Amino acid sequence: MSDKPEKGIARRDLIMASIATVGAATALATNAGPAAAQASATPSADATTGKSQGTVYTGEIIQGKKVVSALDVNDLTPGQKHFLYFQGVQMHTGPHWYVSVTVARGAKPGKRVVLTSGVHGDEMSSVHTVLTVMNQLDPTQMSGTVMAVTDISRPAMESMQRKWPNSSRSIDLIDMNRVWPGNENGTAPSRHAALLFNRLLRPNADAAIDFHTGTTGFEVSAFNIASMDVPEVKAMADLYPVSQILDMPKHAYPTTLHNSLLAAGIPSICPEVGAARVLDLKMIAQFVEGTMNVLKHHGIVAGPMGRTGKDMNVFIGHSAAAIAATQGGFIEHLVKLNDKVEVGQKVAVQRNSFGDVVIEYRSNVTGEVAGQRSDAMAQPGDFLMFILFEKPAPEGDETYPE
Repeated sequence: MSDKPEKGIARRDLIMASIATVGAATALATNAGPAAAQASATPSADATTGKSQGTVYTGEIIQGKKVVSALDVNDLTPGQKHFLYFQGVQMHTGPHWYVSVTVARGAKPGKRVVLTSGVHGDEMSSVHTVLTVMNQLDPTQMSGTVMAVTDISRPAMESMQRKWPNSSRSIDLIDMNRVWPGNENGTAPSRHAALLFNRLLRPNADAAIDFHTGTTGFEVSAFNIASMDVPEVKAMADLYPVSQILDMPKHAYPTTLHNSLLAAGIPSICPEVGAARVLDLKMIAQFVEGTMNVLKHHGIVAGPMGRTGKDMNVFIGHSAAAIAATQGGFIEHLVKLNDKVEVGQKVAVQRNSFGDVVIEYRSNVTGEVAGQRSDAMAQPGDFLMFILFEKPAPEGDETYPE
């Protein structure tokens, strides 16, 4: 689940501004001199074509799994599952952060689909969704390849917190879904993103699905974020048995992983799998079913399609209206996730420590509830709810407020 950059990281945003354009980071890494820290010492994706330059094994073995610093899935033996670690950015003391990679390479050639999770460290149902899909795959019966990367933001996942704790230039918490496609010569989170993007993800993807959940203290319904004006993207998003889709324009949030992949020519969507820090097994099953539909759509696995968005009477919203707290106190929601609301409808109240209702919150749009604060208390500025609605937001405006 994406979130809005905070004022406290303005300095980092200024530093990153010069490499915000998609592809610039790749070009920078390719042209970096030998003195640049951790520059392109190993093959990566070609800066123009995005094609892999080959697999590079570091020689390390961790828990019986080989470590790579670049991967071309075509180098792996067909008809098997392969379990690897990808060498990410270095820590302060020198060792690297290693990212888990599972590749199911089919016995026959075909499309390559990349499944990612763990961009935020508190998103557990997204990880479980990807693991469940991979456990269902039989490479001997597949045509094509599915690669899963389940713990992208390792430092955040180790403490089950949303953001990457970084102290390269100052103590900060970095949202990894605000740094893609990264910069191989940037600060640690940006460098980590670029290594993954250039040497692992982009070179091995004909399509991609980046799984998320709500954030700690704010849960969401089962929905997909997708640029529905892109036919290949719409085809994937429609195959999920979820009741909501946020049609996010391609220009919105260009530094999210799925939009960076899309800008690189790889059809990508972003499923949102409920609340953070928990396993919602019922909701996970919906996204597993949808992902298997996508793999069937691309001809990687065989079999009949499962349920799709048509079976769920899917609602497509083009924007999400946020309701933010203006007071401090206890929140009582008067509507639930997926409920339809009308303009002017009372959707929440807030009480003070004496039990008095200090404010009532009303919807300013007609649409469906897609996210709600799950923490019982809020202070001014905290998001309480967002509501999907049909009218597109003006270019440059917020389309997804949390």
